[in-house]
Amino acid sequence: MESKPMTLKKYFRPIKTEAEYKRALKFMEENLDADSKSEKGQILEVLAILVEKYEENKYIIEAPDPIEAIKYRLEQLGLERTYLHKLFGGSGRTSEIFNKKRPLNIRMVRILKKELGIPAESLIGA
Repeated sequence: MESKPMTLKKYFRPIKTEAEYKRALKFMEENLDADSKSEKGQILEVLAILVEKYEENKYIIEAPDPIEAIKYRLEQLGLERTYLHKLFGGSGRTSEIFNKKRPLNIRMVRILKKELGIPAESLIGA
């Protein structure tokens, strides 16, 4: 299958279909070494922006579940769930949080952000 030649003018528009997306990726892959001042280099620059926008709209990444984010971070750091007992005020409260019987409050979010480095956005949930 022979692809149509790309021109700068042709790609000053949004990528709307999977076929356009694949064609753009193929062109980018084939021309990665193009001089940034050449026409191909300029096309690459425009395509990179358009591809990024297409991917943002097409491949939406959901925010992680706050409890899953905590579990994942504990695992990364080699910590047990019991580490949270002192942060949350006991095993009962930790259990309630992990069983989703009690939501994280702002104080807990701040503590988890500071102590474990978990972004607040991951803890707030949507």
